[in-house]
Amino acid sequence: MPETAPPRRTARDLTSGPITRTLIAFALPTLASNVLQTLNGSVNAIWIGRFLGEGALAATVNANLVMFLLVSAVFGFGMAATVLIGQRVGARELDGARRVMGTISGLFVAGAILVSVVGWFTAPALLRLLATPEGVQPLALAYLRVLFLGLPGSFMLVLLMMGLRGFGDAVTPLWFMGLSVVIDMSLNPVLILGLGPAPRLGIAGSALANLIATYLSLAALLAAIYLRDLPIRLRGAEWRYLRPDPVLVRTLVTKGVPMGLQMIVMSVSALTMIGLVNRDGVVTTAAYGAINQLWSYVQMPAMAIGAAVSAMAAQNIGAGLWSRVDRITRAGIIANLAMTGALVLAIVLVDRQAVGLFLGADSQAVPIAARIHLIAGWGFILFGATLVLNATMRANGVVTAPLVIMLVGLFPVRFAIALLGRAQLGIDAVWWSFPAGSVAMLTLTALYFRRGRWREARMAAPLHAVEAEERALADAEACGREGPAG
Repeated sequence: MPETAPPRRTARDLTSGPITRTLIAFALPTLASNVLQTLNGSVNAIWIGRFLGEGALAATVNANLVMFLLVSAVFGFGMAATVLIGQRVGARELDGARRVMGTISGLFVAGAILVSVVGWFTAPALLRLLATPEGVQPLALAYLRVLFLGLPGSFMLVLLMMGLRGFGDAVTPLWFMGLSVVIDMSLNPVLILGLGPAPRLGIAGSALANLIATYLSLAALLAAIYLRDLPIRLRGAEWRYLRPDPVLVRTLVTKGVPMGLQMIVMSVSALTMIGLVNRDGVVTTAAYGAINQLWSYVQMPAMAIGAAVSAMAAQNIGAGLWSRVDRITRAGIIANLAMTGALVLAIVLVDRQAVGLFLGADSQAVPIAARIHLIAGWGFILFGATLVLNATMRANGVVTAPLVIMLVGLFPVRFAIALLGRAQLGIDAVWWSFPAGSVAMLTLTALYFRRGRWREARMAAPLHAVEAEERALADAEACGREGPAG
């Protein structure tokens, strides 16, 4: 039964107050979390590139793309859970929100372990499928297998942080992302170079540092959730929610699979793209890996504001406050375009110096990376606006049309230019395909947002009974790190 006495700490209400100020206040901690996470990857890439060489850096590019493909599945189900949690919080159904969190947690503990085991054994085949250069395959395999061991912890850490944001809490995930980053950054040079009593593990040391940081941060976050009695916690009879509820599982699958497919489509596109880049040689792959580090920062405002838009829109949809939803979307687009545009311009001004941090100022890959950004970087301004529009539709459980639009933009459009333009433009055709795909996706998404029927998927069922709520969710239209820039 839904609890009647409020807990010591309650979920944050995103259904009232000034929209822009609330959006920014919610987005900034998420943006800071993304900055910390990406900064961690960038610093680790500096260690690997400067001390282990361009081949090692190219190996991490290939291995990290494989990991992103797997995490994409968690993202889809995690986003579905976040939307359902946000709608239940907006509807003042705290018990229903905990049911969602319990079901998704129980579902993924076993799944994460299975993926980790399978990934360990299939890692060599995955790297061959990517056309990973033979010279870097042993490094990539050592790095990837250790990452697979840390995958269950990574899955649960991401899931808990997304769940907290669904409850309206973007600050707690920030603190524990910071803890993970501090541990990882501190251990990386120690385990890579074998400082002090630590063994010299090379590229595997970087992956091991990530594994240790993930599990320590997960344990600390779980302790904080219960010590502070955060609303995401389960107690007493609520522990039964960890046994997956068939109705909620059906809802999460119906909505989570298409959401995950959006990320998988992005991953497959990125993997195919890195396959094209790999064929141009290790230097080009290293340049692409370095500029991807900078592109990660370019994408962060769109991701943070998109997460804030999705959380705010979900709560307002759950509360039936549709007049605020369009205003939330407009505020998100304005903030996103300003922030993303500023970052794209900043990198144009200091691209060679920034890329040189990863490769060394004298590397042959530096001018290649600078040219990649000059040609392709501006497309992220358009892509960011697309993410915000998708975030609003995702908050209502609608991602089928965005998925189809993404397929069109990333495959027929992008690869037509990348492949057919190769004869005239050389490798530059690959870089021009990025903004071309972004133009196509924003155009089609904006048309669907204005003229589509995505609002009709909203829930008009009674909000006081969990069973009625779950039936309404199951009958609604099915339909969405942070992903690589490729």
